[in-house]
Amino acid sequence: MNERRHAVPLAFALCVITAGVNLQAPLYATYARIDGVGVMATTIAFSFYVAGVLPILLALGGLSDRIGRRRVMLIALLLSASGTGLMLAYPHIPALALARFVLGAGTALMSATATAYMMELIGSEDTSGAANWVTASTSIGFGLGPALTSACLMFQETVRPPSFPLHLAATALAVCLVWRLPETASRRAGAPASMLRLPCFTRKGLWYGSAILLCWATTGLVISILPSALATHGLSMYSGLSTMLAISCGLLFQPMARKLEPGRSTRIGLLILLPAYAMLAWGAWSGTLVAVLAGSLLASSACYGFVYLGGLAGTAKAAAAPERTRASAAYFLMAYIGFSVPVVFTGLIADHYGMPIALLAFGILLLAGTAMLLPTGRRPAKC
Repeated sequence: MNERRHAVPLAFALCVITAGVNLQAPLYATYARIDGVGVMATTIAFSFYVAGVLPILLALGGLSDRIGRRRVMLIALLLSASGTGLMLAYPHIPALALARFVLGAGTALMSATATAYMMELIGSEDTSGAANWVTASTSIGFGLGPALTSACLMFQETVRPPSFPLHLAATALAVCLVWRLPETASRRAGAPASMLRLPCFTRKGLWYGSAILLCWATTGLVISILPSALATHGLSMYSGLSTMLAISCGLLFQPMARKLEPGRSTRIGLLILLPAYAMLAWGAWSGTLVAVLAGSLLASSACYGFVYLGGLAGTAKAAAAPERTRASAAYFLMAYIGFSVPVVFTGLIADHYGMPIALLAFGILLLAGTAMLLPTGRRPAKC
């Protein structure tokens, strides 16, 4: 009972923060049309999210050890609200770039703190229990935001949908709930932690990070590249559905992943990822919608089910207790590198050589990375 009393408010806050990340996604084309700009301007604005994420994960992974877990979560909630409020006040591409940067910073602070805080709140050294709460709540949030906005737009075409003020109201409630949570970082003995600390990579954590890098690269491709591929077949209206399937449906597979040892869960996810991407790529190339949707669902089971859950639990388990926040920062650092860098190069290939060649190149990269990871990552090393 005590576990749920503390875990539920924090899980709600994590869901609210991640819901704000993609809340504006269904309106990107509308913003571009209003401002008279093309896809490139929207893509650049979208990429500012990673610009907000990376500096935090690189330099401030141990911030919550210095100022407290609760304070960091409150800052992340305020940044999430700021991003939504900015788009509510000024729904244009320049504001989108700034909002994405702010949302990235807030998500990075949350990512580096959530697992350690959850473990300390529920009073357990079992990393899988905390990872279950964190992955479930964030998986729901990432998909809930765009789904909620899309639902609102079905009833009214507007750049200020009701989902925006609803998110602000939910953020206010989350702030109140987190404010009442106990602080846990102050219980740790010893000298104050340094505010600026680099992410901590263990050998096992690097293996888990490489797995999530491949998975989130696939998710990034579904979000940013797949709509263009579907548009060539007159199926662009289904890109939002494929994005939702690729993100949120992984939650359905997390109960199975929880029963597995983290390493085994991650390996199963990697094995699923390859046929999932093959189905996605073939569906996008041939214009077969069923294959695209089925591939998105399978990719979600790997990316946000088996690998996300297993990797987060395994990363925390491989690190010493004082270094878990830094280890989590390292894990999410690799995840967000995957979310951005491979997708950018895939887009460049698509522009110069065509979409089929780009999809094939990404598939070769995915195959090579998976082949390298599956036999490795047996023993952890200390930070």
